[in-house]
Amino acid sequence: MSERKVVITGIGLTTPLGKNVEENLISLEAMKTGIGHHPADGLPDFLQYNAKVTEYELPKDLPPKQEGQIKFLNRGAVLGFCASCEAISGLREKFPDVPPGRRALYVASGNFTKVGYDFMYPAIKDSADDKWENVDRVKLNNAALNKVNPFFLLESLSNNLFSFLSAHVEFMGPNTSLASLSPYGGNALELAYRSIKQNKADIALAVGYGNWITEIPIYELEGLGILSKCRSGIHSYKPFDGNRDGFIPGEGGAAILLTTEDIARQWGTKIFGKIAGVDNCIEFPSNQRLGVPEKVIKRNILSVLKDTDCSINDLACIIPHGSGTQKGDRSELRSITDILGDTKPDAPICGLKPYTGHMGAASDLAEVIFGIHAVKNKTVPATLNFHKTEKEFSGLRISSSPQPCDKDHFLSVSYGVGGQSSSVIVEVV
Repeated sequence: MSERKVVITGIGLTTPLGKNVEENLISLEAMKTGIGHHPADGLPDFLQYNAKVTEYELPKDLPPKQEGQIKFLNRGAVLGFCASCEAISGLREKFPDVPPGRRALYVASGNFTKVGYDFMYPAIKDSADDKWENVDRVKLNNAALNKVNPFFLLESLSNNLFSFLSAHVEFMGPNTSLASLSPYGGNALELAYRSIKQNKADIALAVGYGNWITEIPIYELEGLGILSKCRSGIHSYKPFDGNRDGFIPGEGGAAILLTTEDIARQWGTKIFGKIAGVDNCIEFPSNQRLGVPEKVIKRNILSVLKDTDCSINDLACIIPHGSGTQKGDRSELRSITDILGDTKPDAPICGLKPYTGHMGAASDLAEVIFGIHAVKNKTVPATLNFHKTEKEFSGLRISSSPQPCDKDHFLSVSYGVGGQSSSVIVEVV
């Protein structure tokens, strides 16, 4: 690859902590969680805990045509769009300097807003008996014409935000839309980085968004056994703690704008950090089942450290995925312990998802933004709700209070079911 240096020049966040980056960072410093109790008829109490975005801000300068089209976006996509607009807001006047074909766009969706058939419920209710067992199909057809939103299909398309955003900012170079679970936000960032590094683009936007708080996704996640039982209410999400029992779902959007260091200097724009390196890996479980391998992120971390000429002790902090599941967190901590070997751990470890809930692809990018803020301010955020980890990992630096750091690189890692992982090392300038 070329010697082009890739830098972060724009960031955007719309999460349960706030409608923009500033509000998110204020909440992060205050050790505030966006997780709340949201009563819902028919849901068990523990499934009524989630992290919901209460406020978001659409740009005020949307062209009239796009104002009409935004109704085609589902909720998760709207949150991703808001974050994207914030990430590019300070540089849009510079974009004409770059041909549209040299502007890359990668959008990652872990969104399940429209999973299920909730759009049909009003029509079915009108055409069924009290027990929902017998449906009058003539009544159903008539009710569907009047009570079903005709845009339900468009709202369910995973690449809808990609198309909308590409038209909005004319990013028409290398591109794709990724639709899956973690670590696809990290994969989007890697693709954006490599498109610039390989001289296929001059600017690139990586976007992640997700919504896991509607009923069907919640039931599906619970069926996998990876959700917390919320016995401690909003304080139940406990990454790396010995009493962890799963995660609490959330929703949100995050975006990161990249360009070359030369272009950023030429434009006189703020540089938040330099991408030192990215990597991805698949670690297959030994039993060949769809689960979490024994050391899910070890090979990935070793690879990105080698690519960047970094040691694990050169890092200001490590931000693992921190799903809060027993097996997943154990696999991550075991990976880090193995890499450290006999070396005394120096870098603090923090799990950030208890602040926002698990936002799917949005969490991958949000945690990079939080990491930049942490290193810039020489303070690693607390891992909320953490008390004590398992004896095997007691030597690692995990804390329920903020910790000082004095180095300028950090590592952020994401992994998913099946052993896929993605990692990035950022140098904060």
